[in-house]
Amino acid sequence: MRVLPIQPIPFFADKDKAFWRLQFAGWGGAMLLRTMSALANDQPLSNLVLVLIATITGFSISLVLSVVYRLLITKRPIVTWGMTALILPIAVALHAFIDAWVISLYRADSDTSFTQLFIGVFYYDATLLGAWSALYYAINFYLQVEEQNDQLIRLENQATQAQLAMLRYQLNPHFLFNTLNSISTLVLLKQTEPANAMLSRLSSFLRYTLINKPSARVTVATEVDTLKLYLDIELMRFEERLRTTFHVDPATETCLLPSLLLQPLVENAIKYAVAPQESGAEITVATQLVGPMLRITVSDTGPGLQTPTTDNRLSGMTYDGGEPVSTGVGLSNIRDRLSQAYGEHHRFETVEPVEGGFAVLIELPAERQPSPEDIEDHQRQPVLVGR
Repeated sequence: MRVLPIQPIPFFADKDKAFWRLQFAGWGGAMLLRTMSALANDQPLSNLVLVLIATITGFSISLVLSVVYRLLITKRPIVTWGMTALILPIAVALHAFIDAWVISLYRADSDTSFTQLFIGVFYYDATLLGAWSALYYAINFYLQVEEQNDQLIRLENQATQAQLAMLRYQLNPHFLFNTLNSISTLVLLKQTEPANAMLSRLSSFLRYTLINKPSARVTVATEVDTLKLYLDIELMRFEERLRTTFHVDPATETCLLPSLLLQPLVENAIKYAVAPQESGAEITVATQLVGPMLRITVSDTGPGLQTPTTDNRLSGMTYDGGEPVSTGVGLSNIRDRLSQAYGEHHRFETVEPVEGGFAVLIELPAERQPSPEDIEDHQRQPVLVGR
């Protein structure tokens, strides 16, 4: 059974709980240091009562300061620091006054005046509350920066998902135009059965596009099955002129890739290799693992880049009477989708093999879909939570 790694919970995931932990730890540590100092100086154990009262006083005043600072931290810097500089000395003076008063009551027979006691504890209390205030602002400013970074990352992810959706949605109108045009032609020729068959296959293909989200990733096996639905439609148009071969390594079948990644590549090959030639062409789709990468190759036996028409397949443009006409989608769409999904961690190349034809080579990180056994192990294995 696979052991799951420990998944620690961030300390500041619950801010309120984190505040109270730090509050108790900080003031508890201060009390411990004062206690050790008193014992080291051979002071009577009864003086520990003074240490306890001073700690409780500082703890209580810091709680009041936290409420005030929480309001000030959202203001303009000049207001935040100006009010802090005004409030902190008042809090320190109150802390020192209480400490001096308690000491004077405890040592009623002492010759030390209240003013001397006040001045004596003022520096120590100023150090404690000043350090506490500095830590409070430092931690909360850090948390604000982290929240802004998290929000920025979320916005960037949303923008990426929107861009991916836009690129995916470009596929459907382009593909529908070609297919519906073919169906229209069959209807005009009164070829009812082929038209019905093409409509049925078109509905199966579109059902897949509706089920999967535009930004979803599917397995190679699923993508190949969907590609075959598309090819079934194109076979109705080109018949024996369209020949296809699949070399899918079984080890790659569970690897993930963006949905409908292969369909535009094959459509590009049909447009520039199969359609222009009376003899048609053969399209080969191959997948294999190359180290940690999934390599996908879509090649054809067409004229390659030797003619003016096919030379424009790289830019996604065709020419009608010397004027450029955009094809809408194509290799540029795939390139943009890969850049959005993988950044620099991918490879996209167009190759003209020595034997002729044209090929597109893609390499992606070999991410796999969890197997049913992994999911079952995950459900059975308890998750260890660390603080």
